Amino acid sequence: MDEAQALGAFAALSQETRLRIVRLLVTAGPEGLAAGMIGEAMDGASSSRMSFHLNQLEQAGLVASRREGRSIIYSAAYPALSSLVEFLMRDCCQGHPEVCTPALEALSCNCPPTEEKTHA
Repeated sequence: MDEAQALGAFAALSQETRLRIVRLLVTAGPEGLAAGMIGEAMDGASSSRMSFHLNQLEQAGLVASRREGRSIIYSAAYPALSSLVEFLMRDCCQGHPEVCTPALEALSCNCPPTEEKTHA
């Protein structure tokens, strides 16, 4: 990813709804979500508003779309999102690998463990 692509991606993500959409799609996984479901998750936003935001994200390369029957399914473009993170971290070490250790540790998924439900 070059600087112009990164700027485009950050510009797309700098709007609250679009940031929420990308986070939703990352959570949804590679199968993605139908446009209508995304709209419902965004507090029932209108289809024209969702279309605008999804188009902006697609133009920035952060989401991909595919047609399934009558629905358009959107999914996170994981390679582009990874490239954006890599772009930010590319020069972190500056020849000093010890500087990168905290950054590399932070890149690993620190997902909270799922809580086991106890029955009383």
